[in-house]
Amino acid sequence: MLKAHRLARGWSARQAIEELEDLCEQHGLGLPRANIDLLNAWENNRARPRPQTIDLLARLYKANAVRLGLAADYCEDTGGPKVVVVAQGRPEEAVRADAGHRTDRSADYWGDHSADHGVDYRADYRADHSADYRVDYRADHRADHRADDARRRALFHHATLMGRPDGRFFAEVEGTRHDLDRALAIGTVTEDQLDRLDEQVLRHRREYMTTPPMPMLCRVMLEIADVRKLTVMRQPASAQRRLLTATTMLALLSADALMKLGDTRQAHAWYGTARTASDDVGDLRLRALVRAQQTMLLYYYGDLNETVRLAREARMLAGSAPSSPAALAAAAEARALARMGDGKAARTALAEAEQIFARMRGLRQDDLAFVFTEKRMVFYRTGTLIELGDAQQIEAIDAFPPGFQTIDPALILLDQAAHLARNGDHEEACRIAAEALSQVPAEHRTSIVVTRAKALLADADPRRPAVRHLSRVLAESSARLAL
Repeated sequence: MLKAHRLARGWSARQAIEELEDLCEQHGLGLPRANIDLLNAWENNRARPRPQTIDLLARLYKANAVRLGLAADYCEDTGGPKVVVVAQGRPEEAVRADAGHRTDRSADYWGDHSADHGVDYRADYRADHSADYRVDYRADHRADHRADDARRRALFHHATLMGRPDGRFFAEVEGTRHDLDRALAIGTVTEDQLDRLDEQVLRHRREYMTTPPMPMLCRVMLEIADVRKLTVMRQPASAQRRLLTATTMLALLSADALMKLGDTRQAHAWYGTARTASDDVGDLRLRALVRAQQTMLLYYYGDLNETVRLAREARMLAGSAPSSPAALAAAAEARALARMGDGKAARTALAEAEQIFARMRGLRQDDLAFVFTEKRMVFYRTGTLIELGDAQQIEAIDAFPPGFQTIDPALILLDQAAHLARNGDHEEACRIAAEALSQVPAEHRTSIVVTRAKALLADADPRRPAVRHLSRVLAESSARLAL
């Protein structure tokens, strides 16, 4: 309710604090103990203002503490006198009315004088009157809301049957509109929180380029736990859209980390979560990004036909404009088609990926996760040409640009090894696989590289020196597998 009063006046949090300071200066009330962070905490029920501050907020918004959502209303609607105005005074001046219902300013008095005497009189007062404070305000609010809703529904049904609306009927219509306006205005997330969240997501995407998957997954999980608390509450459409976009990116980071760790079941599930969030946003390019990223999981652990289908779906969603999702989807389709043996279609898709990427060169390309940069183009181009058997390109594998992702050169070498193994050269395949593993730092040597190297031993002659060497390297890697 406190936030609704601020938004109804069109104030930002900063403007509200400035208005409060002006009010205090005009009336000689001293400097208020309030700032933007405290106001956000009060509006989102993470903290409660001091009694003196509640009085100042009531003056600012020209409302009482009950209407601000900072106090509970215990009055019984019996039709008798129910409004009691109490001037600020000493606790013995508290006024009783309506058979024991009271309005008591003593807590404000003790709060004002605690600092003067160095004693927390409020604690003593609450101890003496603990029954008055043991109230679940939120439960009371929900119960009151249900009661009001039932009363209104009964009134509207009655008016429907009788067909004769009276003044009370129109008052309830107006009251319904006021409640709806408050519901639309109330949100639990501020613009500052959303800005910080966007910054955090960008930082995670940047760190993901070099951070091992396990610690990265832990960081992302902690971030998601915070985001989830915001998404469970109803938010304005603009805020909800930003939250869902952040959720999509965090879910993609989680899925990719789990893919590297070899947990394909959870990786598929997190891609599903990313798809749900992106579909809710409705941004076609974001939806395309989720599907294009998921093609990697299908390529390494799944069905090549499904990889091609999902890549084409991503391309359709991305449209004709040059973008990272469009380029990634075309490149992923080319690599999968090449591995399936459809050389003509693979070369066509690769040429289309190159064209899309060439049109992107004028766009800003930060070194972030999910941005299709020159490094990613080299990665997919080389992988596709390896599967097509282009010997000249295979010899140029070492010519990667500096700053390549930690495991990408190893994945390229493993692609080459797998291609050689499928063509019967198992010994050379094992030699290259052992070289690939040696290039990967221990903290990055996860299931995605170890499992692919281990698969090469299935049809290899264990007596061959290169095969024995790969077996030893795999034994060392499995003992310290970063899972």
